Amino acid sequence: MYQYEELYTIDFTKVQHCLEMHFIIRQALDWPDYYGCNWDAFWDCLTDMIGRPVHIEIIGLDVIERKFDDAAKNLIETLIEFKDYAKDTGTDVEVSVVNGNIRTRIV
Repeated sequence: MYQYEELYTIDFTKVQHCLEMHFIIRQALDWPDYYGCNWDAFWDCLTDMIGRPVHIEIIGLDVIERKFDDAAKNLIETLIEFKDYAKDTGTDVEVSVVNGNIRTRIV
């Protein structure tokens, strides 16, 4: 279903509309066209990635926090919940935020 990558990069630096966030996520994580572009579908597709290490870097988190604060919070909260869920399966999950030359691990 997914093309496994060592690192998935989600770049929100040019996002203009809230729904566009989901299109960027779908493309960056190589999710299927039927991805529902909502937070429930986000969770469903994340959990489909269980079984291999999932390393995600987010670029432009500050952009979506400024423009779509609730969506940014949903994104981060869901990724934190996914890390906890994946731990029980033995799947390594790492999510980092890149801001300039600084990389911060959030989960």
